[in-house]
Amino acid sequence: MRMKLRSQEWFDNAEDPGSTAIYLERYLNFGHTREELQSGKPIIGIAQTGSDLSPCNRHHIELAKRVRDGIVAAGGICFEFPVHPIQETGKRPTAALDRNLAYLGLVETLYGYPLDGVVLTIGCDKTTPALLMAAATVNIPAIALSVGPMLNGYHKGNRAGSGSVIWDGREMLARGEIDYDEFMEMAANSAPSVGYCNTMGTASTMNSLAEALGMQLPGSASIPAPYRERGQISYETGKRIVEMVHEDLKPSDVMTRAAFENAIVVNSAIGGSTNAPIHLNAIARHLGLELSNDDWQKFGHKIPLLTNVQPAGAYLSEDFHRAGGIPAIFSELMGAGVLPNPDAVTVSGKPVSEIYANAEVANEDVIRRFAAPLKEAAGFVNLKGNLFDSAIMKTSVISGDFRARYLSNPDDPDAFEGRAIVFDGPEQYHETIDDPALNIDEFCILVIRGAGPIGYPGGAEVVNMQPPAALLKRGIAALPCIGDGRQSGTSGSPSILNAAPEAAAMGGLALVQNGDRLRIDLKNGSANILISDEELAARRAALQAAGGYQYPDHQTPWQEIQRSIVDQFDEGMVLKPAVKYQKVAQTKGMPRNSH
Repeated sequence: MRMKLRSQEWFDNAEDPGSTAIYLERYLNFGHTREELQSGKPIIGIAQTGSDLSPCNRHHIELAKRVRDGIVAAGGICFEFPVHPIQETGKRPTAALDRNLAYLGLVETLYGYPLDGVVLTIGCDKTTPALLMAAATVNIPAIALSVGPMLNGYHKGNRAGSGSVIWDGREMLARGEIDYDEFMEMAANSAPSVGYCNTMGTASTMNSLAEALGMQLPGSASIPAPYRERGQISYETGKRIVEMVHEDLKPSDVMTRAAFENAIVVNSAIGGSTNAPIHLNAIARHLGLELSNDDWQKFGHKIPLLTNVQPAGAYLSEDFHRAGGIPAIFSELMGAGVLPNPDAVTVSGKPVSEIYANAEVANEDVIRRFAAPLKEAAGFVNLKGNLFDSAIMKTSVISGDFRARYLSNPDDPDAFEGRAIVFDGPEQYHETIDDPALNIDEFCILVIRGAGPIGYPGGAEVVNMQPPAALLKRGIAALPCIGDGRQSGTSGSPSILNAAPEAAAMGGLALVQNGDRLRIDLKNGSANILISDEELAARRAALQAAGGYQYPDHQTPWQEIQRSIVDQFDEGMVLKPAVKYQKVAQTKGMPRNSH
């Protein structure tokens, strides 16, 4: 016997004909028939994130047509609807401000409208977690579909990776090696087609992890946006969501604790973004699962880097896909016996072990064998101390030069000390970084604060600070950086970032002063201001008496609302009241009638 669908409560409820008539008649006015809406066919939503304001996801406007074809072929009915736009490179002050806003809107849509399942069109950085968070909260059958990365970019015959080429160009401009026009041309050449970043930035990372979590069809994460296979997997995704509704396969069945542990391991193997812990921790919290930055170090730190893709490597996402993509990564990890949970189930209905066991590496320079990685122990280190309770450092992007300068003292290995140069926000950094009065040398540590979820607001990608021009001209391309903001996943800087609690929440970074000695010890996982506890307490008391750490005023209603209820980075930057709403389609019953 076929189960009763949610949508029938709207369109075919004989026990409440008055309400049913109201819902039914208006959904007929653009061409649907009574036969369709009262047939018992699943109604599938397509959560559309593509728009002119979201160029990374715009191709979903076309891909949705193939999703529709798949839904209809499998016996479903399509309802496509817009999602609040999120474009990492377009939204000011930061797209991170909009992740929770898009999440809230989608929760209301999935719960309050006649939908039996949903296709989540993911892509640009924050769209992926926003949609997965909402699907986790409502817990109706859901499947994700990546828009895919751009094709390889090239500048003067060399691969030009989105984001990464801009960080390189920024340094070249500061050294006087290029002018403004060539800088702009370098940036333009890195974006040759529809799709999101063609480097292993946050977009490629989060779409890869959506597959690693089991929420995308196998092999679908890395298909470049313009490839014919992207349209083909869209069709298959549409077909599969209809089957999932009949199977009642829900996000909570797929995104289990086991799946998150697998995703952490995959993230290390692909050299994934430092934004990943924020977003996966958030998704887990909306499922009622415990996931912390300690877990990222526990499960991920010792995993080697297998993916030779910018910013940690040399190639780009199109190369990664051709080399085997996420299936090849899974196969290598399982072959080495380091994937924690090969029995985790995916939206395909099959376990990881069955899906990926025979996947092959097609290019061993792009995807390295587990026995011959680019780097050993390539995961994140979770640092703690009087500077913060938690901050992440990405070890896969520690360059040989950086390691030689700061982490190779035989008497104090994997540790460094330096004089703090403190900036209250990126504006002060840009205005003063080249000020000779700061006397910045290669033994300084750049600190930026006021850049977190509350202080910025939203948490901005401003921690990857370049040295002053005088040091760049001497060949010193990177200084140690610490901040309570984020940095772009396309950046190759080994910054210490996502610090929690942030300065605006009176974390330790609020108490640092220019000239303080800071000590970072990766071996012991510690980060401290080298002053006494008494001095630290006195500074805290003085700052509190002065009204606390000051940050800019709210500019919009949403900024004020989010600031009042947002959690810190290590807790996923979620809205604190939201995490108690879990599996609402099952635990809260049907929403009340509108008439």
